[in-house]
Amino acid sequence: MKVFQISSEVNTGSVGRIAEQIGECILEQGWESYIAYGRDKRSSASKIIKIGNRLDVLKHVLLTRLTDRHGFGAKSATLRLIKEIKRFEPDIIQLQHLHGYFINIELLFNFLSKANIPVVWTFHDCWSFTGHCSHYEYIDCNKWKSQCQKCPQLNEYPKSSLIDNSYRNYNDKKKLFNSVSNLTIIPVSKWLSDEVKKSFLRNNSITVIQNGIDLEVFRPVLGSRIIKKYKIDSKFVILGVASPWNERKGLNFFIELNECIDQGRYQIILVGLNDEQLKNIPKSIIGLQRTEDVNELAEFYSIADVFVNPTLEDTFPTTNLEALACGTPVITFRSGGSPEAIDDNTGIVVKKGDVQGLKNAISIIKEKGKSYYQENCRNRAELLFDKKRNFLKYIELYKKIKQ
Repeated sequence: MKVFQISSEVNTGSVGRIAEQIGECILEQGWESYIAYGRDKRSSASKIIKIGNRLDVLKHVLLTRLTDRHGFGAKSATLRLIKEIKRFEPDIIQLQHLHGYFINIELLFNFLSKANIPVVWTFHDCWSFTGHCSHYEYIDCNKWKSQCQKCPQLNEYPKSSLIDNSYRNYNDKKKLFNSVSNLTIIPVSKWLSDEVKKSFLRNNSITVIQNGIDLEVFRPVLGSRIIKKYKIDSKFVILGVASPWNERKGLNFFIELNECIDQGRYQIILVGLNDEQLKNIPKSIIGLQRTEDVNELAEFYSIADVFVNPTLEDTFPTTNLEALACGTPVITFRSGGSPEAIDDNTGIVVKKGDVQGLKNAISIIKEKGKSYYQENCRNRAELLFDKKRNFLKYIELYKKIKQ
């Protein structure tokens, strides 16, 4: 069997790593795996195909900024992609992110609606059923349930500076995405699945497959190098990881939290900050840039006493899974699908936006000690979030579709 994935990136970022790991499962079956990608890449076990070039991306960015028609640029790049799909004659087309300034959804779906190739589309966010945004929970917008218009988030990704085309985008997406008769939608969380079932895509086949992670990489490790480097051996370590960090990811909550903890006994470490954020965060917070070194990331998770994820909107953050796999309990707001990763034995869910609630949850975990949670965290990761088991569900789905 030949499986042809289309992804914004390959083997980098959460979506790119998921595409890569699905590709690995495909290859383990003795099948052929292809990944067409739009922007960033690292080395891949699959055969990779670049979609367009830097100029195509820049022109698509400009189109988005000026007209709010994100997803309707990159025409020549998409036509070349379609030629590649025809050349490889895949048995399954697996879609990941289709936003990110790299593909023309109108050309792609006009082709897919006629190609008679089963399509599996993994939803990592909400962009596919809104007229503009990829997330709406932060502002509690429900227009997407009936008709997007007068979008309140034009200044958010994918940003439009002049025109609001959310009404037109919504109707075009509704028509295009429902034009493929053999489409299976894979939301990565139960929360996202419930949202899709309220959208204009509700009549398609919808199956939840939660993300998995590499449990051989993300596991409890010593991390003595990090402890020594930052002189934190006697402190209770509170870790946050995101890329990019912004208000919606909860950066401000860490700054507030830092003001109300005993900095002699507690240490906040944030991974994934940009240069400007590194300049502006309090000196008492240890800030680091994003790392592509997953082994180093596993060390940070492992030396932390608690992982705090104060996200205000999310579908199913991989960082929660990575922390659990390293034996570290998770505290998260009740936002989107973020709470689905944990239970009472592996972390605490706090009311969204409640800084005092975060502080109280940290105190509970400190009082019980990380050792109380560590084995439960690792066991939960092994039971529910092993990439080998979770991504094999795609293989089972492909086989079922092709029966």
